Amino acid sequence: MSKLLTVSPSPHVHTDDSTRKIMYRVVYALIPALIWSVFVFGLDALRVTAIAIIACLALEYVIQKYMMKIKPSIYDGSALVTGILLAFNVPANIPWWIIVIGAIAAVGIGKLSFGGLGSNIFNPALVGRVFLLISFPVQMTSWPVNQQSGVDGVTTATPLGVIKEGLMNGTPVSQLLPELPATSDMLLGNISGSLGEISALILILGGLYMLYKKVITWEIPVSVIGSVAAIAAIFWLVDPQNYVNPVYHLLTGGLMLGAIYMATDMVSSPMTSKGQIIYGVGIGAITISIRLFGAYPEGISFAILIMNAFTPLINNYVKPKRFGGN
Repeated sequence: MSKLLTVSPSPHVHTDDSTRKIMYRVVYALIPALIWSVFVFGLDALRVTAIAIIACLALEYVIQKYMMKIKPSIYDGSALVTGILLAFNVPANIPWWIIVIGAIAAVGIGKLSFGGLGSNIFNPALVGRVFLLISFPVQMTSWPVNQQSGVDGVTTATPLGVIKEGLMNGTPVSQLLPELPATSDMLLGNISGSLGEISALILILGGLYMLYKKVITWEIPVSVIGSVAAIAAIFWLVDPQNYVNPVYHLLTGGLMLGAIYMATDMVSSPMTSKGQIIYGVGIGAITISIRLFGAYPEGISFAILIMNAFTPLINNYVKPKRFGGN
């Protein structure tokens, strides 16, 4: 009997990863995009990011210590990531007090009202972003002019905004093309938008770093981006005068930020590979549907939150069979 093999309960896979390490890897992946946003929008980008981070950290500390009566968890890096992602979802010229309100919605409603990290069903930064978009639509859609464009002005429209407004006014795509940026501008960030919308290339490079570090897996980003590209391509091929080339849908707006950094949130996304693909395709389909047929030119935030709500159902539907079960 002394030679019997004793097997302890799961988990059996051990790693030196921790919540703090994972969160800071996300921060490292976002730093190049933050640096580029400062280059594009000036010190306003730093102002917005600093306020969002400080507000998220302070609110998490105060709520956990004085309202929830638990040990504050601000050192695990999750509130830091929420602050950066919230900043990446707002214009660089937005007033400071609106950022603080967004932080209250993100941390207080989107995260701690569900019990904190690991219990929230929605991505906290997106809760803050959508709350601000509904509450302050003018401030949230007044985009500062890209300082590298050489254009004098206070605000300007995003490429998706130009497309949406033009098509709603009956302007064919061929007449809108001169107003739209070149592919190189969309890749490098010579366009208008929020801090996290201005350089698809830098966001992709950050995503590759997270893939290398195994912070995320390929299923969600690829399925989101692939479904948006496929559906947009079908409409474009059928009617190129009323639908733009899918390249514009891929490289403008918040698609790369959402697909790579927000839809992949470990807490609010499905656990299995099959479930993640279903989840990603759902996000892509809802995003492109809102862009093509909805009132808003952008739809990635709404799409992710909607599919966050479906995550428990997806997990239940595609859960693997128990060992020894039928």
